[in-house]
Amino acid sequence: MHLAYPAVLSVLLFCTGLYGVLARRNAILVLMSVELMLNAVNLNLVAFDVWLSKAAEETLHSGQALTLFTIAIAAAEIGIGLAIVLAVHRNRGTADIDKLRDTAERHHPDGPDGSGHDGHDTDTPGPTGEAQKAEATA
Repeated sequence: MHLAYPAVLSVLLFCTGLYGVLARRNAILVLMSVELMLNAVNLNLVAFDVWLSKAAEETLHSGQALTLFTIAIAAAEIGIGLAIVLAVHRNRGTADIDKLRDTAERHHPDGPDGSGHDGHDTDTPGPTGEAQKAEATA
């Protein structure tokens, strides 16, 4: 088998993943596109390892070993990435990347516990007006 076939397939996979990273707005689809790009690199590593092992007398299969490490790192990356996306989706209600760029917490009129009580005693006056705005921007 020629080296050109897996190389062309790898280029097509990588370009598809690159398009997915640049064009998609959903965080899960972006993670899937990154995985597609990593698989294109893995295909190249294995193809070049097989091609070079035919030319060399001693075969170390270093490309295949590196592919196993890449697969392990990709599995850890997708696990952590999905955990982050799910946590953000629970808090913000969306996985749209454009809407998630603002990472500052919003002030909820309900209060932090959702009961309508903001956690301050009603007997002691809290900061009002300009003091709250200054505290929020600090």
